[in-house]
Amino acid sequence: METVQNAFELAITVKEGDIDQLGHVNNVVYVRWVQEAAIAHWSVLASAEEQRRLAWVIVRHEIDYKRAAMLADAIVARTWVGKAEGLAFERNTEIVRAKDRKLLAKARTVWCPVNAKTMKPTEPGDEIRARFSTAGPRVLSADIF
Repeated sequence: METVQNAFELAITVKEGDIDQLGHVNNVVYVRWVQEAAIAHWSVLASAEEQRRLAWVIVRHEIDYKRAAMLADAIVARTWVGKAEGLAFERNTEIVRAKDRKLLAKARTVWCPVNAKTMKPTEPGDEIRARFSTAGPRVLSADIF
């Protein structure tokens, strides 16, 4: 498990609907947890005005599955921001079992800020860029999708 400053943690409990025919958490559920952790982190750090003005869309997911999660497991989704290049904002997530902190899955997701009304890619501004990225050039590109 990676040591990261400013990681945000979201507690999750595995529910019956998360389990697939193999008896463990379905891979699609991990994608949902990655998204839920990112949204919760955004909700904590962004002002109400920023949340009204901006939304985020996923343009890429990379997930490595390491261990299975089972029914009633207590899970922690740890997420933190990475670099931003233009309108591509990197976010990392580790999903661990709470009792032993064993890594279950890790993800790298690329998000694009969009205008909440028009849903078109938009420059989020220097304050958002500083809070939701570690570094990267402020080069705009309409080529994100």
